[in-house]
Amino acid sequence: MSRLLPVALVQATQTEPATALGAFAADVTSVVRNFPATRLVLYPELHLTAGSEDSLPDLAEPLHGPRGKSLATLAGDLGVWLAPGSVYERGADGYIYNTSVLYSPEGELVASYRKVFPWRPFETARPGDKFVVAELPGIGRVGFSICYDSWYPESTRALAWQGAEVILNVVRTTSSDRPQELVLARANAIANQVYFLSVNAAAPHGTGQSLIVDPEGLVRSQAPDASPTVLTDVLDLDACTRVRRYGTAGVNRLWSQFRPEDSVIDLPMYQGRLDPAIWSARASE
Repeated sequence: MSRLLPVALVQATQTEPATALGAFAADVTSVVRNFPATRLVLYPELHLTAGSEDSLPDLAEPLHGPRGKSLATLAGDLGVWLAPGSVYERGADGYIYNTSVLYSPEGELVASYRKVFPWRPFETARPGDKFVVAELPGIGRVGFSICYDSWYPESTRALAWQGAEVILNVVRTTSSDRPQELVLARANAIANQVYFLSVNAAAPHGTGQSLIVDPEGLVRSQAPDASPTVLTDVLDLDACTRVRRYGTAGVNRLWSQFRPEDSVIDLPMYQGRLDPAIWSARASE
């Protein structure tokens, strides 16, 4: 049986923090009602915490604070995997992070990921220190990526090595580099043989052009502009297995590159190395 994941990417306009949760609950409920087969709903970066960098202290909450509890309840009530974009998290260490969260259909926080590559010097949230994947039982693994993370190939590669087959890339791009991000979305999908879902905010908070890319780098769906819209698709995660086994376009088998007799390659820029013996161990789990 195929491992199917019906998804809805919601390219939406942000709401003001004072009314964000109520408006968000109504919007997610509408999406699930209009697309009842949906199992995972994905929103843009910082969708619930619109505001300037100066307002971070007022917008940040612990993940299990009132906002988190409301989101968990919403996911449980609707019975879907809910990825409400990223939020400003106030960590136990006192720092503020830009953090993606995922809630299960049972209403539980199952994963959180702190943005490793803030868009400096413009973003002042503290960087995270690890890449995160989450298991969707019976379906597969998803990995988390926030906006500027996609510019660093190590980010998606690390997620794919941890077994991710779908990358949830939440974005709030307002600048003129969205065309480059679209190229990177396809490149990340091709180089790692994963689905890459990049959902950007709608105008005026973002430039839109959200898209869904398959494990061979083909665009399955894309928003043409910055208008609010919902992209829907049914991802077959067995496509990742097929592409990795038989190759992109039936040719390139990236995760089966090395042979036992191949040399270890030093990677001095990482003070580490590329060991053929462990190259495909996690991605093929």
